[in-house]
Amino acid sequence: MKTASRLLAPVSLVLLIASCSDDPGPPGAESPPSATQTMVEDLRRNADEFSYEIGNHGGTLTTATISEPLTFNLELSTDAGSSGVLSHLFEGLTETSWLTDEIEPLLAESWERSDDGLRWVFHLRNDVQWHDGAPFTAHDVEFTFNQVVYSDDFNASSRSTFEFRYLDSDTGEWEQSQMKVAALDDHTVEFVLPQPFAPFLRSMGTSIYPKHILEGPVAAGTFQDFWGIDTDPSEIIGTGPFTIGEYSPGERIVYERNPGYWLVDDAGGRLPYLDRVVELIVEELEDELVLFRDGTTDFHGVLGQEFALLEPLAAAENFALHRRGPGFGTAFLAFNQNPGSSEAGEPYVDPDQLRWFQNVEFRKAVAHTMNKAAMIDGVQHGLGYPQWSSVSPAAGDFHNPSVRRYPYDLERANEILDGLGWRDTDGDGIREDDLDNPISFALTTNDGNSVRADVTQIIADGMAALGLDVEFRLIDFSDLVTQLTDTYDWEAMVVGFTGGPDPYSGMPLWHSSESLHLWHPNQSVPATEWEAEVDELYIAASTELDHDQRVQLYRQAQAIISENVPLIYTTLGERLGAVRNTLGNYTPTLYGYWDLRYLYRTDQ
Repeated sequence: MKTASRLLAPVSLVLLIASCSDDPGPPGAESPPSATQTMVEDLRRNADEFSYEIGNHGGTLTTATISEPLTFNLELSTDAGSSGVLSHLFEGLTETSWLTDEIEPLLAESWERSDDGLRWVFHLRNDVQWHDGAPFTAHDVEFTFNQVVYSDDFNASSRSTFEFRYLDSDTGEWEQSQMKVAALDDHTVEFVLPQPFAPFLRSMGTSIYPKHILEGPVAAGTFQDFWGIDTDPSEIIGTGPFTIGEYSPGERIVYERNPGYWLVDDAGGRLPYLDRVVELIVEELEDELVLFRDGTTDFHGVLGQEFALLEPLAAAENFALHRRGPGFGTAFLAFNQNPGSSEAGEPYVDPDQLRWFQNVEFRKAVAHTMNKAAMIDGVQHGLGYPQWSSVSPAAGDFHNPSVRRYPYDLERANEILDGLGWRDTDGDGIREDDLDNPISFALTTNDGNSVRADVTQIIADGMAALGLDVEFRLIDFSDLVTQLTDTYDWEAMVVGFTGGPDPYSGMPLWHSSESLHLWHPNQSVPATEWEAEVDELYIAASTELDHDQRVQLYRQAQAIISENVPLIYTTLGERLGAVRNTLGNYTPTLYGYWDLRYLYRTDQ
């Protein structure tokens, strides 16, 4: 057996729909590469030089957000708002360092693996309790994977991570299998994989759930209704450093310190240091700035338009302003290519619209209408740059900088549609397709996010300049998520997805069988040859243990995706943050600002 206490493996295995993925990417498009490299080196130096101090207990950290949870059931969530709330309550066997992106022990103290990487044995901590005082054991781990993640009664959000796909050499068909999970004793659990899995240790950051609480609802078939958004927050039981003390919809979420949390600092003091964390819920992104400026909040995710305002105020208003390079999340325009129908027999997409949206030349024409310079200059105030690939440059060598690009070029866009025979034949300013149907559709995005709304307006204007009849609509974020994941009744949409430093985090989006393959989800077989190719590349990359080979596989997938433009990317913003100078144990790194468990107030 080989012993490993940690493994450098950059990947976040959660892909979620984000109400705000304008998490402000690298310097402006015209910034010299040396400026970006200097920033990266500074952030790495911060991580190398950082060490935890013994902090003060007590106090409150206050932040603000436009995101609001849609459920308290983490395994049923598909939105970043819900997962962000619940991340304070639940833990996995491993965690990812905010300093180095390395995998570190969490609920597991150590692990061993076989030489072929197929059998893993985790040794769990014996001092962890659930919030209600019940002991955490290996039986909770076994229950989580066998009865929650792998349940056929509901669509667990973590399941796609642990479905191992392979090509049956006898039938030529893709098959899938699952790993076997067994508690060997109260504090030892065994995982047996059907094939190698490169990001396995990262995947062990998946949250573990209490068997004694959830076994009944799972067995009774009521899990889908359990821990809904109307649940008393005190009933949400995890092992994490905080519990939810209060949830007032549209107003606030208050997290209370878990006094029995297992982690202690070097002096033996029990963590976390903070007594509570308060997240204020606001309607607009601009409201977040107001609360930071008046001293209500301690941290603010800065928009590009706010950076120039805040920079000269930092000393007087007692905060530090940080730039952290490109974000991992992406924002894009998508067209609904789902050929299915509702239970009532109504097609999800009008057949004429479906024919347009499925036409790759139409999508390429639209890609040429994306005025990314206007987005960067007018919306991000120079703190952004165009995104061309499906993987952010933040992912390092996984990013393919050589994919096909579609520069803003209305003349070329017109040529493409003219070549299809889609012209304005009646002189009303609206193109008709080759069957004389006016090319008309609705373009939606979520309200409350002025940055995304402004970007979507630029997109709508670009398509209108091409002679497309576009109706721009703003809808509630929860309605947007429902359309994407349930009713499928949308036409065109601008939305954001979270991401991670390893492209495997995109499996729920890029594999054609997955529910978040949003332009045509849940395909029984790939609808197109290019989708089949991307499926194969993502599967091959997940089983490839050689890093350089994985890089090449993911780069091939990015090139194919760019050629077929199922998603038309907008821009990456710079990750900008303002932190009050009253917090200890924090420093800006490539991966975060702090470990909340160690964060403390210096003004106590």
